[in-house]
Amino acid sequence: MRRWVGRVVGPLVLAALVACSVTLGGGASPTATLASPTEPSAAPVPTGPGSAAAAMRALCVAPKLGSHEPAPVGETPDAIAEVEREVEAVRGLTYEHPVAVEPITPAQMSSKVSKSFDATYPAALYDRRTLAWRAMGVIGPQADIRDALLAFQTGQVVGFYNPETGQLVYIGDTQLDLNERFTLAHELTHAMDDQHFDLERLDPVAAHCQDERFEAALGAIEGSAQYFATQVIVRFPSGDLPSGGAQPSLDGVPPFLVALELFPYIDGQAFMTAMAVRDGSDGIDEALRSFPVSTEQILHPERYPSDLPQPLDIADLSARLGAGWKDLDVMQVGEEFLREMLRLRLDGEEADDAAAGWDGGLYRAWSDGTHAAVVLSTVWDTPDDAAAFAKASRDWLDAGDTSGDVVGPNGNRVSLVFSDDPAALEVLRAGA
Repeated sequence: MRRWVGRVVGPLVLAALVACSVTLGGGASPTATLASPTEPSAAPVPTGPGSAAAAMRALCVAPKLGSHEPAPVGETPDAIAEVEREVEAVRGLTYEHPVAVEPITPAQMSSKVSKSFDATYPAALYDRRTLAWRAMGVIGPQADIRDALLAFQTGQVVGFYNPETGQLVYIGDTQLDLNERFTLAHELTHAMDDQHFDLERLDPVAAHCQDERFEAALGAIEGSAQYFATQVIVRFPSGDLPSGGAQPSLDGVPPFLVALELFPYIDGQAFMTAMAVRDGSDGIDEALRSFPVSTEQILHPERYPSDLPQPLDIADLSARLGAGWKDLDVMQVGEEFLREMLRLRLDGEEADDAAAGWDGGLYRAWSDGTHAAVVLSTVWDTPDDAAAFAKASRDWLDAGDTSGDVVGPNGNRVSLVFSDDPAALEVLRAGA
């Protein structure tokens, strides 16, 4: 089920942090575009049997589709109608049709989140990915991605917009505090953008497990909602400060996952602010018509839309690994993934500098049922960029207890290899 979900992750709405979690499924609009490149893509890579692309197709598990029946539109509460007018004023657009709204209780919200979780995060995919991420050392040896995501969401969701039904569901009443007004403005911006730019066209990206491309587009979508919700609060200041109380706990949620979850809202807002500075509201609209295709473009707005990533392939090493080894996971790896990985053990500035210059990334993982083995392949803008990433990666490995190695740099390419099986690690070193 696809929903744009808002949850409070900080005590003050002025921090401009309303985090969301999104999964998608469905068909693409025939007129939709996912990129607006101004230079040709790099040479194609293998996509046939044995390729990483073929493995990704075989391993991908698409989120389950929800209902596409439009929700009935009833009378809009006065408080919601007021925020709708404010969103129209700051967005410079009008709603093409009324937004269906449904106020619910916190208990009902928790129930809705729990019921949709299995469809949103397929266990068959995320259980395998957990093993790969443990092997890479980005989450702990006991951490579980699905458990962490459920913990991150439970008790934090305060509203969501579902473009499949056109409905906004929220916790609150007619007396809106600052957090509630910000959240509603955020979700109502989603509704506005969906009506004008068809956000559901991102569905096939998620359905084909194109994680890096999805995360980049999500940065534009959530960045727009963050940007205009902030404008609503600044231009129409009203509502009491939050009453306080305990904030949802993130205990047990790996910092790497927290960072990835917050990226579309923090860095997405910075990206959309840059678009607005560059071209006004037309710049924001264009980024929604032609989504960014990499987290690099979100982190470096000057690289949108022309700087396109290089596609990569990783050969199938299962036969060389030995009997019982088979594909476990394949995932696109962008600058944001590498940045947050390095930040786990290195100084933030060092990590950011080492991840800059990214030009493409991919990992492929295998398992024999007991051990996991991962090759993470990267390509960089220049040999100097590759050397900087290789050095930082060695420092990162030295600072922890992850069993792995750095292969390269070889020109502008660097590979990281990981496995707790020494024999498998030797195979990866030779094959990377």
